[in-house]
Amino acid sequence: MFNRRDFFLSSAAAAAGTLALSGNALAELAEQAPAMPDHSLYDRNEDAYWLAIRKQFLIPKDEIYLNNGTCGSTPLPVLKAVFDAYNRFETMDDPNPEDYPLFGYGPFDQYRQPLADFVGVGKDELAIVRNATEANAIMANGLDLKPGDEVIISDQEHPSGEGPWFMRAKRYGIVIKKVAIEKPAKSHADILNAINDAITPKTKVIFVSHITTVTGVVLPVKEISALARSKGIVSMIDGAQAPGMMPLNIREIGCDMYGASPHKWLNSPKGSGFLYVRDEMIDRMWSNTTTAGWDDPKMRAARFQQYGSSNIPIVAGMIASIKFAQDIGLDRLEKRYRSLADYGHTELLKRGAVSWTSPDPTMRCAIAALNLAPIKIYDLETAMWKNHRIRIRGGAPSKIRFAPGYYVQKTEIDTFLARFDDYKKNSSAGVAG
Repeated sequence: MFNRRDFFLSSAAAAAGTLALSGNALAELAEQAPAMPDHSLYDRNEDAYWLAIRKQFLIPKDEIYLNNGTCGSTPLPVLKAVFDAYNRFETMDDPNPEDYPLFGYGPFDQYRQPLADFVGVGKDELAIVRNATEANAIMANGLDLKPGDEVIISDQEHPSGEGPWFMRAKRYGIVIKKVAIEKPAKSHADILNAINDAITPKTKVIFVSHITTVTGVVLPVKEISALARSKGIVSMIDGAQAPGMMPLNIREIGCDMYGASPHKWLNSPKGSGFLYVRDEMIDRMWSNTTTAGWDDPKMRAARFQQYGSSNIPIVAGMIASIKFAQDIGLDRLEKRYRSLADYGHTELLKRGAVSWTSPDPTMRCAIAALNLAPIKIYDLETAMWKNHRIRIRGGAPSKIRFAPGYYVQKTEIDTFLARFDDYKKNSSAGVAG
């Protein structure tokens, strides 16, 4: 397997040697990846299977990456798909003079269909966007609302989830009502009751995360969507953390809209995302960015991806990441994510951390959140990376969000825990960690 140094040296040598890439020069870099392990290895020895999967990623052996909740590492077969697409499209030799590699103008059904199949919706209800931030902005700005109309959100939304609503409130006078979620959340019923209690005759939208970025709690989005539908309220879901973490069927959830960033738990290339709009809702929504076709009803949800020239190879990589995850198996991935998060959560509790992770196993998966007070998380983040090449992340002042990808080994988690023990001991003694 090549390392990053080899990657850049090979790329530089190829660029210096010729102005025109021959064959699959870029893709050949990724072809040096080892073969995927046989599924039978999983049945015989799960640890050996995941260790073999670890070799599909560029993360160096001396780096421990525990922050999949922000970005996952894209595996080599997916990078190969991106390189292949660049090699194909940059020839600019499409036989159709009107068909250029400019994603963002056409419907691009060849990418939307496998994505739609993966998340359980119709192709014409799906738009390919660049991340959940863009999807959230389209949802928040696309619906007609008037001053005084109310939007319910939770107090655990990502800034890119609540930000568009607060901007619209400041600009147009809508009212944002935040519903508090306990840390840790105890039950789905508590969350549903809190949302129901916040509803008034002026409530037009309920916007919540499928899995929150703050604590990783899995919200009862199916029940929330049914509650909204029963009262004539539009339901919108920020699903940034869900795709790839667990099997996902958006139609079964029953929401009106759903946006996501597959670059997290699906390990898709950064800059890939999607927006689902239920067919009955499409004609009620305005586009945020407009070009030809913005008002063409026949385009259905494809008109929400009409944002000009963009990056086809990244989209091709997103589709390849779906295949990569399916080859492993979504059930296996969910089991692995739960196992790693539960292990880290349990061990940090032994070290005096206070849990913000739900005790209900149906309300948690790949993310464990804990309060490490009096340790300051940003100091810990810096020390772990600077001294040990361990990447973690949390929130001020003392929250750690433990979010390992499935490629992380338990021995790597043990290394982090040992370094954490050292840091805590040295901090208590007044020694720099």
